[in-house]
Amino acid sequence: MKKILAAMSGGVDSSVAAALLVKRGYKVVGVSMKLPNVSRECCGDEGIKDARRVADLLGIPFYAINCREKFEKEVIDYFRSEYEKGRTPNPCVVCNKKIKFGFLLEKAKSLGIDAVATGHYARVGFDGKAKRFVLKKAEDKAKDQSYFLFSLSQRQLKKTVFPLGEITKSEVRKIAKKLSLPVHDKKESQEICFVKGDYRDFLSGLRIKSKEGKIVDTTGAVIGTHRGIPFYTIGQRNGLGAHKEPVYVVGINVRRNEITVGGKDELFRSEMTVSGINWI
Repeated sequence: MKKILAAMSGGVDSSVAAALLVKRGYKVVGVSMKLPNVSRECCGDEGIKDARRVADLLGIPFYAINCREKFEKEVIDYFRSEYEKGRTPNPCVVCNKKIKFGFLLEKAKSLGIDAVATGHYARVGFDGKAKRFVLKKAEDKAKDQSYFLFSLSQRQLKKTVFPLGEITKSEVRKIAKKLSLPVHDKKESQEICFVKGDYRDFLSGLRIKSKEGKIVDTTGAVIGTHRGIPFYTIGQRNGLGAHKEPVYVVGINVRRNEITVGGKDELFRSEMTVSGINWI
């Protein structure tokens, strides 16, 4: 019987994923991660309690693993650093690579477990011609989360299972209700798990490097003062002062500590510079 580590947040998706694995004959071990500053209902202490309740119902062993130090270093430090550099971070991408399919995969290996499964809406396939594992969109295109998994390596994809990849969210709810899972009607959250409320308030508590600077328009004319580079992101509308017409952040210059604003049409670009590409 193949062993598999099921990451369980206490939400309906990861709970049904674990249930489906049990039904398919896997020897499942449920795991929740203890994370710092978690504000979401599905990932905090209450989430761990719900995950444990589901595991008990499914008859599988369950453990809560302390990931706080690793999460602080890999995800929260990255979150702060990107804003200080004038970029908008995507912490879920880093968490998936470094924590869920990094830290947890190593934990599974140490326990003699073959793979890690999560409640993500995505699919993994194998391209026989290219001899590579590929990441595919979920059957439910409205819930597809493959975007958040783009950085996974070949080794990680080989050891990953997405039980929800072939079914829809509504089917997941029905399965949870049919199995009498206590989380079948639990609401879902799409916010950043470690940020409660405005992310700028969270950043303020991290002692970030920032100072006030100029807000300029696209002609270079000074039209206001900003509170610090980390508190702005491209496309932002609020916090820019009063103007006759709506203005947006269209540029961030860290070296000059300057924010450029313009009209909606000035947000668009015909080219971009990218890095960290992973062809899967």
